[in-house]
Amino acid sequence: MGANPLKKALNWFAPAADKAEDGRDVWGTRASFILASLGGAVGLGNLLRFPSIAFNNHGLQFFIPYLISLFFLAIPILMLEIALGQAFRGGCVLAWHTANHRAKGVGLSVVYTGFAVLIYYVPLIAWIMTFFRYSFHDPLPWADGNVAEFFHERVIQEVPAIPGRLSDDLSTIEQWKTYPGMGMVPETVGWCLFTWFVVWLCMFKGVGLTGRVVYFTMGLPLVFIIVLLGRSVSLPNAVDGVRLYFAEWHGWKLAQGQIWQEACGQIFFSTGIGMGYFTSFASYNAKFSNAVQDSLIIVFSNSLIEVVAGFSVFAVVGYLGIQPDEQRLNTFVVGFYTYPEAIAQMPAPQFWGILFFATLFILGLSSSFALLEALMTMVIDTDWGKKYSRPVVSTVIVIFSFLLSLIFCTEFGYECLDAADTFISYLALFWAVWCEAACATTLYRFRDVVDQLGVVSFSVNTFGYIAGTVVGLVVAHAVSAEAGAGVGFGLFAVGLVAGVLTAKTPTAPTPGVFGRNKMLAKFWWLSFYSGNQLRRDLNATIAIPGSKNWKIPFFWGPVLKYISAPIVAIIMSFAYPSFYATREDPLRIASFAFMNVVLLISLVGLFMPRWFNVLLPASKVQEGEYPIAPAVVLSRANVEGHLEPVDVERPVHHETVDVSSSQEKVEGHPVSKTE
Repeated sequence: MGANPLKKALNWFAPAADKAEDGRDVWGTRASFILASLGGAVGLGNLLRFPSIAFNNHGLQFFIPYLISLFFLAIPILMLEIALGQAFRGGCVLAWHTANHRAKGVGLSVVYTGFAVLIYYVPLIAWIMTFFRYSFHDPLPWADGNVAEFFHERVIQEVPAIPGRLSDDLSTIEQWKTYPGMGMVPETVGWCLFTWFVVWLCMFKGVGLTGRVVYFTMGLPLVFIIVLLGRSVSLPNAVDGVRLYFAEWHGWKLAQGQIWQEACGQIFFSTGIGMGYFTSFASYNAKFSNAVQDSLIIVFSNSLIEVVAGFSVFAVVGYLGIQPDEQRLNTFVVGFYTYPEAIAQMPAPQFWGILFFATLFILGLSSSFALLEALMTMVIDTDWGKKYSRPVVSTVIVIFSFLLSLIFCTEFGYECLDAADTFISYLALFWAVWCEAACATTLYRFRDVVDQLGVVSFSVNTFGYIAGTVVGLVVAHAVSAEAGAGVGFGLFAVGLVAGVLTAKTPTAPTPGVFGRNKMLAKFWWLSFYSGNQLRRDLNATIAIPGSKNWKIPFFWGPVLKYISAPIVAIIMSFAYPSFYATREDPLRIASFAFMNVVLLISLVGLFMPRWFNVLLPASKVQEGEYPIAPAVVLSRANVEGHLEPVDVERPVHHETVDVSSSQEKVEGHPVSKTE
């Protein structure tokens, strides 16, 4: 009898998740999914990183590349990640395998990247909690203006490294960088353990529990941010900072490549694309949820929060009299130097210190359990993962993760974290997203293209697309940006022209003006078919005919393939020169090597896909291999998830496809007309 109230209390706190018709856990409400996704997106990057980058680029004009990146990077890729998870009913590996059995390595790369971020993100939160503890002291330990010294000596207890040295021409290493401090920092270890435990509490029972936790982890920080904003803008001279944020125009900054690179980077870090949790969270949606509308709600809410939160930092900047030409800010500077310094000068500094660092902790916490969910979902999706309860799996994963994160709790942890962040942020993350964009628009149902145009045509065109990107970037860094652009576009054009000239005449319907000419039809099949067909197949599930759900728009595929993917590749290419200039540092060598693993994972999945079948349930292994069915919409809208042709598009004047030449083609079904 005595156990019943306790059991009831536990079930109330951590209720079992609802079940969909296919047996998969589902969110209790649509709001739970949106808040959980926002919790992953809204983190330290919104309150600290965004305003620091906007400040470094003199405020107002930063919003031009920021908004362009929002529309051409964040929104298309977020739609892709959410729609895949929801329609294909699986985490990253299973969803990408379902898109194409050779793309499961892409899904694993995304999980790897998100988990790598999480491993150093939690120790960063531990430093925040050290500040939180000291905020109860009167006076504040950094009140005499020595906040930088306090951070390095008392928070992270850093033992300075002995610098390495390269030769003048950077060709040889004359002295390796060494780290004399190898001990653990006890307080950081303690807070790291505490944070991992709270992360476990938030997600050990699945989306039933997480769906309740997110109301706290998203609601409370928003209240705190509003309170901090009100206090910041009331500071003396705060208006000077606000004026810099929204009232000063420095158009000359737009001519510099740095502002564009930083805007693209901020969009990635802020929205969280390429880290796996959107696909994982979306896999627990009802199959017919409004994925497109949800994506837009998430991305615009995230941007609104960081733009509004930016006012609080810029107000502090005005209060302290800091100017972009005199000092550069970053996440660490704003979080551990600038804001604490301003807090120390406010009335009731303890209250504001506690409030500020509590806000950072909760923001970091919501991002942490979202990042961990990508790995959790991948394991739970497998047959061997299903043998154990979710609490057991989550406990094992959290203990393993804690042990890995201890390397960042050392006296060289700050340097280690900086090295990891550099190559995760500018190499692994961008590679994973490039693979997502490229595979979605090239690999998806590529056998239809081969059937219609021939293997030579498809291969030549694909080679031109990839070689144009890779070789063009190599030439750009080795010679000049102009030469790289010429070589890149040249290879792409040669591949496309050769693909069109060697192609057979397609017999399946081709949309619009492209169907009026054989050459245009070949061009369309090579350039747009995969992305467009993925859009149509996804819409047949997430926006079934007769529903009011928003559809993925027709321009989504071309944007992914010809805008998002090249931009991501360009930004990623800067990671290699950055490594070459710092290769005397063993930590940067290790981080660079670990982050290049994502390239290996993707390529292994492409050429040896069976190696990763262990990450799939046996019943799903065949789902990534599609029948040849050119222009036919294949929907998974039925409960069991099996493919079935549907007719969902408006009619056009083309004849139906001839499917008699292959036994693998879809036979006996109406052919869906293309748009």
